[in-house]
Amino acid sequence: MSQKKPFVLRLDPELLKAVEKWAADEFRSTNGQLEWIVQRALKDSGRLKKGKGAKED
Repeated sequence: MSQKKPFVLRLDPELLKAVEKWAADEFRSTNGQLEWIVQRALKDSGRLKKGKGAKED
């Protein structure tokens, strides 16, 4: 299992509220939802090589 690096993320309260609701709708934690969003954006842009932290949906 790969190690995860913690960092601080500042978000607008309304943006965070929307992410929290989206996470709850998909039965994920807020952190898990943010990780999924970032992975998806990187994959869609071709910036994430398969096997380098990429998880299937």
